[in-house]
Amino acid sequence: MKNCLFCNIGKDKIESLCLYEDEIVKVILDAFPNKPGHTLIIPKKHFKDLDDIDMETLSYILDKAKEVKKILEKALRPESIVLIQNNGKAEVIKHFHLHLIPHYDNEPTLSREEVFQKIKEIA
Repeated sequence: MKNCLFCNIGKDKIESLCLYEDEIVKVILDAFPNKPGHTLIIPKKHFKDLDDIDMETLSYILDKAKEVKKILEKALRPESIVLIQNNGKAEVIKHFHLHLIPHYDNEPTLSREEVFQKIKEIA
């Protein structure tokens, strides 16, 4: 979709802190993170929400989430990582995406750029 933020990020028309990219997905740090390391897995093809996405792409995203989770755990040492996928009114950007949000007992005070560097050292 022409005016979709995540479609434009996937096409490199909008800058992002990209952790991983292939022909199917782009994995980026959230521009407005809830916690240090808040990561998004975004399919490059536009899917509105969970009802719209095909099972092959969804399965691929979940496989990638397992890989990203391990990298976040190694780089940032959170106590847990929550996966969230919003639909309907809760989905601010109407393009399917999966959040991986680390949670900490003692939250690190790291900038997005510092988080990016720590993750890139591991990945």
